[in-house]
Amino acid sequence: MGSPPLCFLKQITITELKIFMILFISCILDETNICSSDSFGTLKVPPRSNSTNILSSLETLPLDGYFSFENNHHAARDFGNMYHFLPSVVLHPKSVLDISTTIRHIFQMGSASELTVAARGRAHSLQGQAQAHQGIVISMESLQALEMQVHTGEMPYVEVSGGELWINILHETLKHGLAPKSWTDYLHLTVGGTLSNAGISGQAFRHGPQIDNIYQLEVVTGKGEVVTCSEKQNNDLFHAVLGGLGQFGIITRARISLELAPKMVKWIRVLYSEFSIFSKDQEHLISSENTFDYIEGFVIINRTGLLNNWVSSFSPKDPLQAREFKSDGRTLYCLEMVKYFNPDETKTMNQITENLLSKLSYIPSTLFHSEVSYARFLDRVHVSEKKLQAKGLWEVPHPWLNLLIPKSRISDFAKEVFGNIVTETSNGPILIYPVNQSKWNNKTSLVTPDEDVFYLVAFLSSAVPYSTGTDGLEHILTKNKRILNFCATAQLGMKQYLPHYNTREEWQTHFGSLWEVFLQRKSAYDPWAILAPGQRIFQKATRTS
Repeated sequence: MGSPPLCFLKQITITELKIFMILFISCILDETNICSSDSFGTLKVPPRSNSTNILSSLETLPLDGYFSFENNHHAARDFGNMYHFLPSVVLHPKSVLDISTTIRHIFQMGSASELTVAARGRAHSLQGQAQAHQGIVISMESLQALEMQVHTGEMPYVEVSGGELWINILHETLKHGLAPKSWTDYLHLTVGGTLSNAGISGQAFRHGPQIDNIYQLEVVTGKGEVVTCSEKQNNDLFHAVLGGLGQFGIITRARISLELAPKMVKWIRVLYSEFSIFSKDQEHLISSENTFDYIEGFVIINRTGLLNNWVSSFSPKDPLQAREFKSDGRTLYCLEMVKYFNPDETKTMNQITENLLSKLSYIPSTLFHSEVSYARFLDRVHVSEKKLQAKGLWEVPHPWLNLLIPKSRISDFAKEVFGNIVTETSNGPILIYPVNQSKWNNKTSLVTPDEDVFYLVAFLSSAVPYSTGTDGLEHILTKNKRILNFCATAQLGMKQYLPHYNTREEWQTHFGSLWEVFLQRKSAYDPWAILAPGQRIFQKATRTS
């Protein structure tokens, strides 16, 4: 079991000390070594006491919504299902003022209170990042009642609540023939949740992540201030919050860039047996001006009857050759591509895709394709979710590992990881695809490798409860650790996406030259370290006597 957080001030730099002293902040990093005591990896922590008077003071606050002081166990769970921190209170806000009032109240108590605040959307975090041990969890979906506003014109956009789901935004904007430019693979997530990280999918090579397609935000800072920010107004807070892991403010409203939406997509999958050819074709596609609209990739290891499984959703170009293809015992690489089109553009779209495919070196017998609606394609993961839920296999531990690997080292990574570490069938997809750094705004808090092209590599494993085999939690966590150790030893220049670290040195290494800026922003916007304690970067300073 992990130990309580430890103070890291003994090794603090002079610059950091000045920042903290000026703003009276005492930032303490959680240096806990977290490990599992059972097959679900539940993290148990020593009890912390918030005085009854402090909790009672919350009941005096004038709110449109309400506080829940009992039956809050749901707020101690997340998608990762490995860490469980029970809050003292859950706030169900009906207005942004509810959030502002609550945070300002805690801010004004200063070090007299140990209360911290975590914003919780769909709780799709993996290691308790949306939880607050004996603190306050804010149920952001309560803000969904705020009406979406779609604005058409030369630069169309939609204004939404930070608690709104991307799937609802898709359906609403499609009514106007519009849609956001950049997505995540799974749309049943809140706007505030994905924008606090990045929001990456197969459109990111062209449009950047979701955080780079935002015109304006409304944010409640760690002081309880409600601030409107954009590239032109309060731009430091704007950049800080985007990809900021919830450390600087809670996103309560966002203005999202839109584009004309297609009605249909041509959805294509092909296979490769050589990683070098696979990655060369991916890099060619993302660097071409005329290319597909969505590009992703998968690693598939020893999957029996792979192409037979595709037949339920795709049609093979050559059915006879497809039936003869054997995937057993092989490591294969799947290139997935999509071309947007409208029904009256079918002929032209087919000509374009044929031309694009003619320049690729995939295994000819593995070309599969399908034509589906734009909305159905974007919501594709939800179909799998419902199937897993029906089998009771959705709410299991998800020890996911998401990495950003520089292009110059991706071959080294693939050779070691897919040759020596991940060698058996995985219980969940392994994504791998490149993106262009030039499409990503380097002013945000998101940290990426320092190269023009880098790869997202995501090991999206599901653990079988109570299993002690290769599909069990302990085995998957051990494998993840081996991957991380290799990246560190080989000095690949890797950065974690959805980062999770246990020591101050690890966080400092992650942010690199941006660490001091990160500290300065924390001091400016959340000086008492009230927000997002589940990230375990800082711990709120409290009185010891």
